[in-house]
Amino acid sequence: MNVGDRIRVKTSVVVYHHPEHKKEAFDIQGLEGEVIALVTEWQGRPVSANFPVLVKFGQKFRAHLREDEFEVL
Repeated sequence: MNVGDRIRVKTSVVVYHHPEHKKEAFDIQGLEGEVIALVTEWQGRPVSANFPVLVKFGQKFRAHLREDEFEVL
């Protein structure tokens, strides 16, 4: 998996920060997006992020995911 890869969420992932569903539970299972970052370091220091893959779904919505929550298209 690399930055720029297209992915599809394959498991049920409930988020509360979707722009069209503010403060409501919203399941993003089945949504497709693009990997925009792999979080491995912060301010030059290595980190072990719980959700290391940053994915962009459309213009306004981004989410951090684990590698077992999506499939590469």
